[in-house]
Amino acid sequence: MQIWPWLCLALIAGSASAQTVSDTSLPASINAKTLQDVNKRLNNPTQLTAQSADSLAGKLSNFPSRLFGKIHSQSTSLNQQVTRQTQQYLAKMARNEQRMQQKLASVDSNAAKSLFAGSQQQYTALSTQIRTDTGRRKVILNGQYQPNADTLQGALAFLQLHPQLLSGAGGGAMASATGITNAAQARLQSAASQFQGVQAKLQDADIVKAYMAQRQQMIGQYLAAHPSLESVLGKQYSAMNQRVYYYSQQVQQYKAMLNDPGAMAQKALAVLGQVPTFQAFMANHSQLGSLFHLPGNYSSLQNVSGLQSKEQVSNIVKGQISSTNTGGAAALQSNLQSAQSQLDGYKAKLSSLGAGNGDAQMPDFKPNDQKTKSFFGRLQYSFNFQTTHNSYYYPSLLSLGLGLGYKITSSNVVGIGLAYTAGTGNGIQHIALTSNGLGLRSYLNIKIKGSLSATGGFEYNYTTPFTSYQQLRQIQYWQKSGLIGIMKTISTKSKVLKQTTLSLLWDCLSYYQKPPTSPFLLRMGYTL
Repeated sequence: MQIWPWLCLALIAGSASAQTVSDTSLPASINAKTLQDVNKRLNNPTQLTAQSADSLAGKLSNFPSRLFGKIHSQSTSLNQQVTRQTQQYLAKMARNEQRMQQKLASVDSNAAKSLFAGSQQQYTALSTQIRTDTGRRKVILNGQYQPNADTLQGALAFLQLHPQLLSGAGGGAMASATGITNAAQARLQSAASQFQGVQAKLQDADIVKAYMAQRQQMIGQYLAAHPSLESVLGKQYSAMNQRVYYYSQQVQQYKAMLNDPGAMAQKALAVLGQVPTFQAFMANHSQLGSLFHLPGNYSSLQNVSGLQSKEQVSNIVKGQISSTNTGGAAALQSNLQSAQSQLDGYKAKLSSLGAGNGDAQMPDFKPNDQKTKSFFGRLQYSFNFQTTHNSYYYPSLLSLGLGLGYKITSSNVVGIGLAYTAGTGNGIQHIALTSNGLGLRSYLNIKIKGSLSATGGFEYNYTTPFTSYQQLRQIQYWQKSGLIGIMKTISTKSKVLKQTTLSLLWDCLSYYQKPPTSPFLLRMGYTL
């Protein structure tokens, strides 16, 4: 969800009504006095009585204590990825602009100095900022609101204020005076620090994205005003457009990773969601709570997975202005129209710079959706099998193959594989399982249209029964196969087997093999 519309509504609602949330806007189970008392105790954690602490700790008895280590490791990994990728993009952008400046200088030196003045220094400064940012500053709310990340950040902050509550989640006999072991408290502090740090890095990434988009727009406007220079700077400018687009997609992926709490974190948040004190804490100290005076049970269990919804926020704003007179409602309507106009203007500016989270810019090239994925994220695992009827030279055979592919694009894959061939005997009355061969494979799949792909590869197959590794070292028994064919892909609804493939292959080298093999192969396969 976008935070700008709700921010405007909050400001408008505040101007339309001078009051805050009253007793009538709170649930029946929590009145204003209760909320005030809870807030007072939260701000003074030492005032929590032993009885209340024991009660809350009992509810946290199922809290997964391993969560802090997992948050620390995941945040550290994401922090490193954001830093490394951003520095790489900044270095490529800087080199790209340097080449453009050199080419333009040969045509118009004054324009080159003006258009590229200070850009190299700015790229260096941004690279230094994202490398050295420790996340100590307060992370402010901007761009697209991430409810799960906000809830998890609030949970870590809440447990830092009240570490004694974790005594019921594995404090044990070695617990300190706060009710939690020193090691567990250190893991909590480290996890909170790393989680805060990665959020700061993502804010730095937004700044980098905005500057890259600004440079793209400035150079694009210059080329539009000087079309004769398209042949001079067009190639580098096209590369710049692609880098700006892919970096924007990369940042969005990192934010989605941060906002995905995982099963363990969801369990922890579900446990915390049952604690009224945590609900009150989130109503006052979360990023959303800092904008809206939320009721105390707003982060209850049923809302943990997505802390708020559009309808809930709308109802809260309506509740704040419900007691105003007719004039207040008319003023609100007028302010809404004015705010909408200003919001459209801001959205247009942010979208033009690529810094906002509104409508995404359409690239002027065909993007590769695998470009922003990591190396391991582009790997594809598969297995296949084929059967061969018995002949004069061979018994009935069953070949099982394993493949490891690398996605060039979402539809084009290059890979290697390993196959094992088992002999099954000569008919139902003479079943016998034997090791009849091994195979080393390579393959390339290129999409043609729809679910059809051209496929091919080169293989080495050992086609002689063997009983020891030493036999496989006899090179003369390895046969070459050159395969060309077509593959049909069918998507499946299984969570494990994503696709089913059916390949019809022609072995163009089969005519040179001794003993001869079938020139046509039919393989059934699955991708994981």
